[in-house]
Amino acid sequence: MRFRLEFRPGSLAATVALLSLLMGSAARAQQAGDTTSVSCGPPLPRMLCVDLDGRPSIDEAAGPFTYRWQMGDGTTLTGPTITHCYKERKNYVVQLDVIVDKTGEVRTGQKYIPINLVQQDVVDFTASTTRVRVGQPVSFASPEAQLLSCQNVQFVWDFRDGTVQRGRTAEHVFRRPGTYAVRFSMRGYGSEACIQSHCVSRQIVVEP
Repeated sequence: MRFRLEFRPGSLAATVALLSLLMGSAARAQQAGDTTSVSCGPPLPRMLCVDLDGRPSIDEAAGPFTYRWQMGDGTTLTGPTITHCYKERKNYVVQLDVIVDKTGEVRTGQKYIPINLVQQDVVDFTASTTRVRVGQPVSFASPEAQLLSCQNVQFVWDFRDGTVQRGRTAEHVFRRPGTYAVRFSMRGYGSEACIQSHCVSRQIVVEP
C-alpha cells in the first residue's frame, strides 16, 4: 500500500513557513531598547490542525477501502481525507486502519504517522494583566518561547516607556498612563536568521 500525508494550507506547515518569513525581512533586527524600529505584530496563532490524505493507499486486488484514523487523542475519524484540530500542543501518533469494503476485513496499523506539534519556533509571551493602574506591577513571562535552530537565545523586553529588561521573565511598573505596545524580542546565534530579531507585541493599558 502507498500512503501520502499532507498538511492543509493554514495549518502547521503554513505556520512554519510564515515563521520562516518573519525571520527574514518583516522582522528585521530590533536593537535592545529600540523604540523607533518597525512595529512588532501580535503573536501568531499556534496552529494545531492537520490534514491527512489516504487516497493513494491502494490494493487493486482487494478493491475499495474504508479508512479509519485513530488520531492519538482519543478521536477516531473515517474517510479517505480528514482534517483534525488538536486541543493541546503535544506530540501525537496517528494510526491508520483500513477496512476492505468487499469482505469487511480490518487491516489495523497500516500506517503510523507522527504528528509533531512541539518542535516549532514559538515567539510569544504572557502578561499577568492587560489593564493596570499607574504604579502597579505587571509580570511578563515567555515559558514556551523558542528558536529551535538557534543557540544562546537572548530575550529582551521593551516596555515602550524607555525601559528595557533582559531575561525569560520580567516585571515592570508603568509610571504614566497610556497604552503601551510592549515588545518581546528574541535573538540567537547560528544561521543568519538567528541573529535577526524576532519580536511580537501585546498592548498594556495603564490607567491613572
